[in-house]
Amino acid sequence: MTLRAIMLSSALMLMPGWSLVSGQSKRPAKKNIVTVQVSEAPAGFDNKSNGVVDDPTHQADQTKFDEMEGVADGLGPLYNAQSCRECHQNPSSGGGSQITELRVGHLGLNHEFLIPEIPIAHGAEIISGRTLVNDRAICPSAAFPDIEIQERVPNSEIVRTTRISLSLMGDGFVEALPDQTLMDLARNQCKGGHSKICGVVIYVPIIESPGQAGVGRFGWKNQHASLLSFSGDAYLNEMGITTQLFPDEVTKLCNTVSEPNDKPGPDGLADVDHFARFVRSLKAPSRDQSLANTPAARKGSDLFDKIGCAICHVRSLVTAAPGTKINGGAFAVPAALGNKTFHPYGDFLMHDVGTGDGIVVPTVEHYGRAVRQMPSVCTPQNFEKTRNRIRTAPLWGVRLRTRLMHDGASMTLSDAILRHAGEAEQATRAFRKLAGQDQEAILEFLRSL
Repeated sequence: MTLRAIMLSSALMLMPGWSLVSGQSKRPAKKNIVTVQVSEAPAGFDNKSNGVVDDPTHQADQTKFDEMEGVADGLGPLYNAQSCRECHQNPSSGGGSQITELRVGHLGLNHEFLIPEIPIAHGAEIISGRTLVNDRAICPSAAFPDIEIQERVPNSEIVRTTRISLSLMGDGFVEALPDQTLMDLARNQCKGGHSKICGVVIYVPIIESPGQAGVGRFGWKNQHASLLSFSGDAYLNEMGITTQLFPDEVTKLCNTVSEPNDKPGPDGLADVDHFARFVRSLKAPSRDQSLANTPAARKGSDLFDKIGCAICHVRSLVTAAPGTKINGGAFAVPAALGNKTFHPYGDFLMHDVGTGDGIVVPTVEHYGRAVRQMPSVCTPQNFEKTRNRIRTAPLWGVRLRTRLMHDGASMTLSDAILRHAGEAEQATRAFRKLAGQDQEAILEFLRSL
């Protein structure tokens, strides 16, 4: 299969009159044609709901998302931020930011990746099971003047990386993608590219559906498939606040609030439920249409496809039908998210593009008690695939970022392109060979996203 055929096979999902079966496109027979009406996903930065809830409810959920947490709310004892908005706010709540988190580990005798053990309180306790190193702690304090629990990276942890905060805008549509769509993308890439470009799927536990697994799509390592699971993980590991999904503190030192810290309110929803609903209701990032319609950007769009970028930075995807049960049956795709075409410029698959950080998904950190009944597809080999792979960065909204790639270490669009290697080596080489004005056209196209 040629490069053009690979991109065409992805585009077929969007052609009018074609049926969508489990996210896979098939050309209909001449008789009994079944058509599915799809519509465009709402896009914009206006802080309004995409239709999952009404605007007043969305704004109330945003208030929960934005609010600052204190020690009395369960903040810490180890944490990185005091609110979700602190890391997800550009250009509005739910967007990305320049904030990075620190992850580390080390290598074993056979060069396998090993999770770090980080001493706190002068060695009185060892934090294990996590690659995340929290930047903040709530003590020493007036209540605990003699306890110091700040995490510091031991010299033994030679595998180190930062990861920049991702935008959450449009993630409700990403969650509503059928697993089969992502599996088909991975298979078609590998088959069509003669194994030179092979997106990898990993299976992850659905925390709210014990024993169930789904295809990961959230986080730089695709560690979650569900936005509720993702929210509970962030609430614990980034803010140190326990929930019904993640009821165990990272450390009991300096802890004064009973577990779970996050409890249902008068409406029956805990904060973590409001967080997940807020993200599901976010519109997709919109394009700069005035720039997108310029001759240079249109030319760059064609060249973007021609040199092979669109194989992984897939332009358009279609969500499952309304009512489809996802997340192990815990959530049904609402009408506002179902049968929607959205344009992420990403495939939500894992790839080795030469920038892998060498860190494997730490299951205890991301799944908590769920590791005790891990679904059979969630094997160590399944997670080992993430070691030198990173999820394709969706390019929607990329014009609003000044720091690029998973670690935020690339400062310009051209820097990010030229940094691609591994599976992306052919596309990078093709970009290098372009005339200067053609390279600039691609950059102009990216500035419109």
